Amino acid sequence: MSLVSVHNEWDPLEEVIVGIADGARVPSPDIGLFALDYAEHEEDLEDIPTGPYDARVIEEANEDLEGFAELLRAEGVTVRRPAVTDHAKGFGTPDWTSDGEYNYCPRDVLLAIGETVIETPMVLRSRYFEPYAYREILLDYFRSGANWISAPKPRLLDETYTVRPERGSVLNNHEPLFDAANVLRIGKDIAYLVSGSGNELGGEWLRRVLGDEYRVHPITGVYDGTHIDTTITLVRPGLVVLNPERIREDQVPRIFASWDVLWCPENVDTGYAFPYPRASIWQSGLNFVMVRPDLAVVNDLQRPLIRALEKKHVTVAPLPMRHARTLTGGFHCVSLDVRRTGSLEDYS
Repeated sequence: MSLVSVHNEWDPLEEVIVGIADGARVPSPDIGLFALDYAEHEEDLEDIPTGPYDARVIEEANEDLEGFAELLRAEGVTVRRPAVTDHAKGFGTPDWTSDGEYNYCPRDVLLAIGETVIETPMVLRSRYFEPYAYREILLDYFRSGANWISAPKPRLLDETYTVRPERGSVLNNHEPLFDAANVLRIGKDIAYLVSGSGNELGGEWLRRVLGDEYRVHPITGVYDGTHIDTTITLVRPGLVVLNPERIREDQVPRIFASWDVLWCPENVDTGYAFPYPRASIWQSGLNFVMVRPDLAVVNDLQRPLIRALEKKHVTVAPLPMRHARTLTGGFHCVSLDVRRTGSLEDYS
């Protein structure tokens, strides 16, 4: 029986991969990292701060991750962790060289849909070999009967990125590119954010791979930053939380036309421990995860959001996540749900 079986973002959780902060660092500067994370600042590419995060950040982040894992285990969820990796080691292709970043956000690296796990064609060079940290886990899933595939490895040439574009995206459309966190599963409907971490060709590749059983919905014109899970978070069938800074009422995606929309309250800024915040304020609040349709894990500082969810009859487990803006990952980002109870349904 396949250990991978997941069809949405809310069915009762059975197995999850939770990231680790060991060895996390800001990779060496390159045009892609600059275009996606730093172009809004006045400095040039060579001014990007790089190197390992402070030991205190790593220690506190791992404490928070383990607290999250302990809560999930108490709920009967199987928790797996990626392998520790030396991210300071250099690597490259015939076109470029880089070093690594971290194994903190499994949500970005692997996309689980149904009984299939996809290694996605990620947009940053520094994360090119990040799936290797999950190799033993993926082998277990494959042996259990799960499908395991990888998208075409992109070249990620300099021409892939447009720094500070006057119009359009920082990503070109020359090859399929997307992080797994550009995707949300809604049964037979798949939301795909076209943004700085996922281009149109990436969405088309995913549509063809998934076949006629699924409907891939490109979401455009709402947010050209990176991932979808600081803009849209699913709670249960018929209830979605949307980011009011990025989506207007007349821009609500059609797949949610009949759903109850909870406009996310203003998030509390949890701060950052680095020269620049590598993630927006929404990373520490709106980026929450459902353990089951009536239980959400939310950053404990986000009291307005917690109260709003409780009014929707959602029980909230508040937990600390002190470095979401520094390490670019809240509870949804740092977890990859690979098995939930339930079957493939049509919610449209």
